[in-house]
This record gives sequence, structure tokens and C-alpha cells, in this order.
Amino acid sequence: MGQTFMTTAELAEKLHYNARYIANNLVDSVLIEGTHYFRPFGRRKILFIWEAIEKDMFSAPRIDMPSIPLARGGVCHG
Repeated sequence: MGQTFMTTAELAEKLHYNARYIANNLVDSVLIEGTHYFRPFGRRKILFIWEAIEKDMFSAPRIDMPSIPLARGGVCHG
């Protein structure tokens, strides 16, 4: 398979961010479900895919990606 899965705490340690900041601010705004992370068995726990995150960190920003602003301040990538 060749993918490295990590929890929020492990990702926070690797990126030198606070785990709460990742969960509250980066998930669903910068980190997209299905691309950067998934919820195994449809539960609350999130597993991040390190290779996808690393690839996007070093690539050019995606300005052309469509997004829909949501009422509570989030963004829907569609």
C-alpha cells in the first residue's frame, strides 16, 4: 500500500503544530477529507495520510479549486 497513516497527535508532532489547531482550523479547510485524511469505519477518529499532506505542502497553491463558503465559516470543496 505504501501509505503512512497517523493520528492528529502524531501529525501535530511531525508538523510542530498543536493538535487542537489541526483539528479546529486545518481539517476541512486546508486538509480535505478523502484526500488528506479519512475516518475509518465512519467514526469520529481521523487518520491522516502523510504522503498526501507532504505532497500538497510542497506543491503550488491550488487557486482554481472550486469552493463554496458555508454559514458557519467553513468551506465546501466541490
